[in-house]
Amino acid sequence: MAQKIIIDPVTRIEGHLKVEVEVENGAVIDARTSGTLFRGLELIMRGRDPRDAQQIMQRICGVCPTAHATAGTLALDDAFGIQPPPNGRIIRNLIFGANYIQSHILHFFHLAALDYVKAPEGVMPLNPQYAGDYRLPADINAQAVNNYLKALEMRRKAQEMLAIWGGKMPHVQAIVPGGVTELPDTQKIYEFLVRLEELTDFINNVYVPTVKAVAGVYSDWFDIGRGCMNMLAYGGFPLEEGEDHIKKQKFFPSGVYVRGQYKELDPSLITEEVKYSWYKDDTGGNSPDMAVVEPDADKTNAYSWLKAPRYNGEPMEVGPLARQWVLKQKDLVEMGPNKAFSVMGRHFARAVETSAMAAAMKEWALQLKPGEPVAAPHKIPADALGMGLTEGSRGALGHWHKIEHERTKVLNAVVPTTWNAGPRDVNNVAGPMEQAIMGAPLADPANPIEVVRIIRSMDPCLGCAIHVMTPDKKQISQFIVN
Repeated sequence: MAQKIIIDPVTRIEGHLKVEVEVENGAVIDARTSGTLFRGLELIMRGRDPRDAQQIMQRICGVCPTAHATAGTLALDDAFGIQPPPNGRIIRNLIFGANYIQSHILHFFHLAALDYVKAPEGVMPLNPQYAGDYRLPADINAQAVNNYLKALEMRRKAQEMLAIWGGKMPHVQAIVPGGVTELPDTQKIYEFLVRLEELTDFINNVYVPTVKAVAGVYSDWFDIGRGCMNMLAYGGFPLEEGEDHIKKQKFFPSGVYVRGQYKELDPSLITEEVKYSWYKDDTGGNSPDMAVVEPDADKTNAYSWLKAPRYNGEPMEVGPLARQWVLKQKDLVEMGPNKAFSVMGRHFARAVETSAMAAAMKEWALQLKPGEPVAAPHKIPADALGMGLTEGSRGALGHWHKIEHERTKVLNAVVPTTWNAGPRDVNNVAGPMEQAIMGAPLADPANPIEVVRIIRSMDPCLGCAIHVMTPDKKQISQFIVN
């Protein structure tokens, strides 16, 4: 007889995720992932000056606000019919790239690694942990524990790099329609490169080797957590000027991998389903530029505040693995999809991506030209529709922005975790994370470490800057959740 297990909340991720699984004969036979927060920032944007978007929409998340600043501003560039000059494009890439590095280091060392690294007893915040299945040799395990603190220092360095060009972190100020507000000079370039050199050394000599060491000991996890095996990448970090959002040369190319075939990205094939989401049924099946946020908290059979995005009707995984697979990164391609599409494949893809990003950022910084423009002038059109597609650290991120009478009419953000952790669709097809969990082994229902390993490999982020308070700001309740 099947046994139901509920993990609520899943800890060591960004935001609030609940997962329900059914287990039979030592394996997961069904899974449902539930986003437990209503975001609603799109509603705040209605009727506002469209240029508020890159600031307000950053408040979706305190960990990855730079991704929303980028997507929101790309949508305004598109709506306004403008493009940043080379300095503006490069500085945007440097801000965003620094955020990538800190996010990837955070994910492995402070969120996911403790599923494989045995922490010393009683040491907070490394404890508590699930019991069992900690296999690393003592010397490698001890080194990984020590690197936890070193990684905190490296994340600080990355945030400082970001602040050189972005003004502050979180919630950067410098990214604006048409480019940036920060002017490059030799001192800023030097300070950026000094920190980048230290980070590059950590990435190549600590982060990547640690991931490889963990993958070597846990090699069976190259066969677990396969998921839907469809990959989607919008592409990100433009390397040239040009109006074509999709076809311009980018550090991460656009593309999809569907049912074993590589294809070009066609944004018109993106829809959002809401059959099992707490939204009005008539808002489902639409393209993102038509999406309307109409909550229905009492909806029968719904189990998530996340919608279910689909690409030509298919669930799609997004994130570092999808980006590197679309890029055809040689080590992953050599593994083949049956190994690469896995828990360890995702960790490996994220690590090699971090190394490649650090190398590229050095080249970009040296391309800056002090004294040249950083932004293009613009004016708000009376009526327009803009689409901003980019790659957040966690995957494909899109903002769709409809302007009427010089004010925001509709703004819709389809975020990476909505792609990965969304619920079933109108055809009852499970989302990518749900599919990755189903079929996984589960040795001890009292210690479901296998389930959280799969979830954390996708690095979910569920609106972690959202809070609930009374109008007079009285504290409702306070909880400590381990």
